[in-house]
Amino acid sequence: MALTILGVVAAMALSTAAVEAAIRVVATTSSMGMLARMVGGDAVDVTVLAPPDRDAHYLLARPSMMLALRRAELLITVGAGLEVAWLPAALQGASNPRILPGQPGYFEGAAQLMLIEGGQAPDRALGDVHSAGNPHFYMDPERMATLALAVADRLARLDPDHRTGYEARAIAFGEAVEARVPGWRVAARDASGVVLYHKDINYLAAFLGVPVLGYIEPIPGIPPTASHLRDLVRGLAGTKGVILHTSFQPRDGPEFLARNLGWTRTQLQLEVPLDADGAGYLDHIEAWVDALVGSES
Repeated sequence: MALTILGVVAAMALSTAAVEAAIRVVATTSSMGMLARMVGGDAVDVTVLAPPDRDAHYLLARPSMMLALRRAELLITVGAGLEVAWLPAALQGASNPRILPGQPGYFEGAAQLMLIEGGQAPDRALGDVHSAGNPHFYMDPERMATLALAVADRLARLDPDHRTGYEARAIAFGEAVEARVPGWRVAARDASGVVLYHKDINYLAAFLGVPVLGYIEPIPGIPPTASHLRDLVRGLAGTKGVILHTSFQPRDGPEFLARNLGWTRTQLQLEVPLDADGAGYLDHIEAWVDALVGSES
């Protein structure tokens, strides 16, 4: 009996040591958390700050965020201004210098990639303009495969002993992406086009070559007016396409367009679930591909 108890205690100690040895990673969104979890495997412990069913533009800095950031060894952000409304305040409250911009513990996804729609000077009259570029790159699976390699390199800088595992998992993710790309592009080949609520699916539309025919927001971050919706209907009458919007965006405008144009309207979650792995991310993209080509109602 004593040996059995000692064995259990030893196993618990080893388990506790493994947890303590894991790199404490905080990701601002569930897509960034997916990358950290997928690349890091058992060598990381990941906390996600933004709920996947909320718009990451408009959160508030909360004590729970500050606590997670205070303990973090690595912070993985989307960047390009997506979290600017709340992350600086959360970082200030966390008082953790090792995860501040410029430190090895700070990783900005947007800084590792070429972004679309950059170069505009910030101007509130133009709505929520991101001068560095569109921050919703996580809807482009090939960019995410590139980013996985960068995450692997950063984790390896903090934890050289696990470099081989980090790099192998990142490479495997890239191979899984490339295996799905031909089928997605074939499926999207005959897509007529899409009306989006916001510019959050632009990367995926461009990746698949699907035309974006308009936006329900007249300018980014500004709710649609009745006159703007009527103008969209007049401009698109007699054409074909689909209407897509995310789970946190209002239904009224999309429903008005769908009703007056006779188009399919689909509402999907923009971010992957909190516990998503690489396969879950690919299935998430597949659902959006199906919606872009009108396979779902």
